[in-house]
Amino acid sequence: MKQRCGWCGEDPLYVEYHDTEWGVPVYDDPTLFEFLLLEGAQAGLSWITVLRKREGYRRLFAKFDPVKIAKMTDAQLEKRLEDAAIIRNRLKVFGARTNARAFLEVQAEFGSFSNYIWGFVDGRPIQNKWKSLQQVPATTPLSDQISKDLKRRGFTFVGSTIIYAHMQATGMVNDHTLDCFRHSECAGLGTSP
Repeated sequence: MKQRCGWCGEDPLYVEYHDTEWGVPVYDDPTLFEFLLLEGAQAGLSWITVLRKREGYRRLFAKFDPVKIAKMTDAQLEKRLEDAAIIRNRLKVFGARTNARAFLEVQAEFGSFSNYIWGFVDGRPIQNKWKSLQQVPATTPLSDQISKDLKRRGFTFVGSTIIYAHMQATGMVNDHTLDCFRHSECAGLGTSP
């Protein structure tokens, strides 16, 4: 039996996410935006709750297309609040539009959101060597810095804890514990194109 990070448990959806996505460096803007939106939706909830609603978000938020989301009207967002396929929190739903608009501004300034976000780590994932789940931080000085800059740029639901989770999910940091089979696999990935 494969040794995995202690947080993923045995739920097949969680195991699949852990084994194939979490910690894998992501350099494409659509996926970076998807994780930004989903991490914001997760605030105060468990990640498995968000994973179970991911397809609902994909359907109701134009497959995470920031251009389309940025143009959504209040009425369209209100309609989404009626659908149990997503987390029906008004601030989070309306925050998706706010973040889409800010995301597009970052793309315009830096050429891509990937250039911007990966610039904080010089395009290379940080390779941590945690022996136990208890050692993995919820925030770091770097996530504090990124959070502060994103807020300055008009993003919402981008507190340091959310940003550190985004960094973990998109492989900016390899936080698989050393005893997890994915640690060494993810350590071999990632150099900004």
